[in-house]
Amino acid sequence: MVEKIAGNSLLESVPFGKGVLSSRIVMAPMTRGFSPDGIPGENVAEYYRKRAENGVGLIITEGTAINHPAAVAHPDIPHFYGEKALKAWSKVVNDVHQAGGKIIPQLWHVGAARKAGSAPNVDSPPVSPSGITLKGKKNDKIKALSNLEVKEMINAYAEAAANAKRIGFDGIELHGAHGYLIDQFLWEVTNKRSDEFGGHRSERSTFAAEIVRACRKEVGRDFPIVFRFSQWKSTDYHAKLANNSKELAEILTPLVDAGVDIFHCSTRRIWEPEFEDEDPALNLAGWTKKLTKKPTIAVGSIGINRAYLSNQDNGTVTIEKNLKIVDDKVRAGDYDYVAVGRALLVDPEWVVKLKEGKLNEVRSYTKEAEGFLT
Repeated sequence: MVEKIAGNSLLESVPFGKGVLSSRIVMAPMTRGFSPDGIPGENVAEYYRKRAENGVGLIITEGTAINHPAAVAHPDIPHFYGEKALKAWSKVVNDVHQAGGKIIPQLWHVGAARKAGSAPNVDSPPVSPSGITLKGKKNDKIKALSNLEVKEMINAYAEAAANAKRIGFDGIELHGAHGYLIDQFLWEVTNKRSDEFGGHRSERSTFAAEIVRACRKEVGRDFPIVFRFSQWKSTDYHAKLANNSKELAEILTPLVDAGVDIFHCSTRRIWEPEFEDEDPALNLAGWTKKLTKKPTIAVGSIGINRAYLSNQDNGTVTIEKNLKIVDDKVRAGDYDYVAVGRALLVDPEWVVKLKEGKLNEVRSYTKEAEGFLT
């Protein structure tokens, strides 16, 4: 039996916006593709409700498509526009709130990560900052956004933010990680623009900052805006936006000035240092909090034995040791919230079992299990 961690910091209530979360545990956004024609059904509402009623403090939904024809690359990815989809999301929000949880949508555009001819809009070409693939190669099938189209895209994010507040969500998350559209503007490999949305590292943050600024204008001062970012990309786990803390500050400062409330710092292994030669004790979330003075969400291999898309076990960092590391880091003030993904995906009672010292009873995540999740 796994002993209950006395006073586990992850189980403490913690502020979020003008409210309070029942725990520091955040459900990480995970794409499922269970929303036919982009409309989340009763099964989606039940899926999120189960996690809320079992102690998850904050739920971040799977990525949801903003109102742009090339936003996503699958017909069953949920939309965050249109009367039917928004009405369905309102039902999800109500169910989560009735279960005592809080929930925010992740607003998403995949950019050049989308293949030409992908559903749901097969005739709409993929778009990106410069018509460049995630491998850094020019591709005629990927449309480089004009300056006007970039500004229209910013408005599409702001429209989604306004809808989120209107139908009762507790905040929003902007997906700026993993090589998707916002990240493509941040990354020098994919952003070769010569207008105000390209250039130096801080200038490449302009698109993201303008999205944040436009969303803030729509939702007001007290509605939390979470910004998710990563160094790694889906095509390159060793990619870097920043090679040191100075460069990271140059990227993040425009986002702070624009109005980000919380940074969600995506890593594959939460215990790994980001800039080891500067401070081996700080991961990406720790550095982000130190540089921005903003609350951060840390994430990476909590409750599982392998990092995302890895074929190798986490070695000596067992699930129990990882939880102890995280507990110590939260107490030290390195980060404020901890996102749990696949462990919660496969077992909605994961938080309860942690609280009761019964992690030996959790259902173990396997890739094969994903087809049978509820």
